[in-house]
Amino acid sequence: MTTTTFKVTPESYRATNAFLTLLEKEVLRFKKIALQTILAPVLMGMLYLTVFGQVLANRMPTFDGVSYLHFLVPGLVMMTLLQNSFGNAASSLLHAKIMGSLIFIQLPPFSGWQLSLAIIGASVTRGLIVGSGVLVTSILWTMPQIDHPLWVLIFALIGASLMASLGAICGIWADKFDQMGAFQSFVIMPLTFLSGVFYSIKQLPPLFQALSRFNPFFYIIDGFRYGFFSQSDFNPWISLGVVSIAAVLFCSLATYLLQIGYKITK
Repeated sequence: MTTTTFKVTPESYRATNAFLTLLEKEVLRFKKIALQTILAPVLMGMLYLTVFGQVLANRMPTFDGVSYLHFLVPGLVMMTLLQNSFGNAASSLLHAKIMGSLIFIQLPPFSGWQLSLAIIGASVTRGLIVGSGVLVTSILWTMPQIDHPLWVLIFALIGASLMASLGAICGIWADKFDQMGAFQSFVIMPLTFLSGVFYSIKQLPPLFQALSRFNPFFYIIDGFRYGFFSQSDFNPWISLGVVSIAAVLFCSLATYLLQIGYKITK
C-alpha cells in the first residue's frame, strides 16, 4: 500500500489582496445594517429638502439665476456625504477597539496604510452611496443642474476622504462612544452647518464672511456647488487646493497613528 503525500505550498503574501480583504470587511460592516447606515441618512436628507426647500423658497437669495431649491440640493448632498464618511470610520474603529477585535486585525502582516486606506475607502464608499441617494431623491422636488460632473466627482471624493480620515483619527483617539459623540456634536456638526449648506456666505456680515474662510468645510461645499452652477462664493481652484492639502494631511496622520498602534497596542 502506497501513501500519497501532498506538498502544500503557502501562497505568497500580496499587499493588494490584504487591502481588498480589509476593504470588503469594512464595506460588509455597513452593508449589513443598510437600513441604519444608508436609508436613514437619505431619508433625513429628504426631510431637509422638504422643510427648508418649502419654508425658505423665494425668501433666501442665492446665486444669479439659481432658485433656492436648486441651491440647497448640492449643500445637502455634500453635508450628508461628509457626515456619513466621518461617522463610518469613527464608529468602525471605536467599536473594534471596545470589542477588542482591532488588535486581531493587527496580528497578520497588515501595514498601517492598508488598514487606514481600507477604513477610509469603505467610509468614502458609504458617503458616496448616501450622497448619491440624496441627489437622486431630490428629483422628486427638482431636477438637479450639473454643469461640471467631473468637478462634482472630484470634490465628492476628496471631501469624503478628508472626513473619513478625520473620522479614523477620532475613532483612534476616543475611548468610548461618548467622546466620539461629543466630537461629532461640538466640532463636526457646527462646522458642517456653518459652512454654507443652507445659505451663501455673501449674505453674512463682513466679519462672519471672514470667519467662514477658516472653516475647511466651507471650501468643500463651495467647490462642490461650483460643479453644479459654475458659480461659487470663493475661487474654486483655491478651494480645491485647500481641501486637497487637508485631505492628504489627515490621511497621513490617520495612517501614522495606525502604524504605531496609538491607543491600540499598550
